[in-house]
Amino acid sequence: MFSECNPVQSTRLTLICHARTVAQKLSRFPTNEPVENQPLALGALAKQFGSATRLLCGPELRTRQTAEGFGATPQVDDALRDCDWGRWHGQAIKDLQLSEAEALQAWISDPQAAPHGGESVMQLGERVAAWLTSLQGAPGHVVAITHPFVVRAALMQVVQGAAFNAIDVEPLSVVQLRFNGIWRLRLPGIELAGAQ
Repeated sequence: MFSECNPVQSTRLTLICHARTVAQKLSRFPTNEPVENQPLALGALAKQFGSATRLLCGPELRTRQTAEGFGATPQVDDALRDCDWGRWHGQAIKDLQLSEAEALQAWISDPQAAPHGGESVMQLGERVAAWLTSLQGAPGHVVAITHPFVVRAALMQVVQGAAFNAIDVEPLSVVQLRFNGIWRLRLPGIELAGAQ
């Protein structure tokens, strides 16, 4: 005789980086800019990922516009906001390489550094870790539209420690690694039907 047991309900989190912006194209630190003139077909993202228990997005215009592709109103979650770039908001990386080379290098090499007067990578990681912890008690599928640095911070939380056993590789998965001075993991975006 089998005893009844309550299966543990899991939380499924799908992180989606917002659609491309002009700042990304020009290698600039972001402002609160809109997505590039490539409107998402209404509901295209919803078809790609099915229905989610919860649809969340960061407070910035670009995340809210990307979330509109689901055809539903997302819940804005401040924990999904972009990194605070301080005085580097809107600045081109190539300009900072000339005017603030040491500060930029410190920021790249030291996760505790915040020479721009905003949020350090470590502070961002702590914020995202707290957000991930808050999701643990909310079973179901959560789709979150956010920013590249927030996605990176979430991935770092997942792979820290015993990283080898924290990575699932599904059949026909594609992982892209690129070397340009350092090895980098590249997560390709999705092609949306109906996108201009």
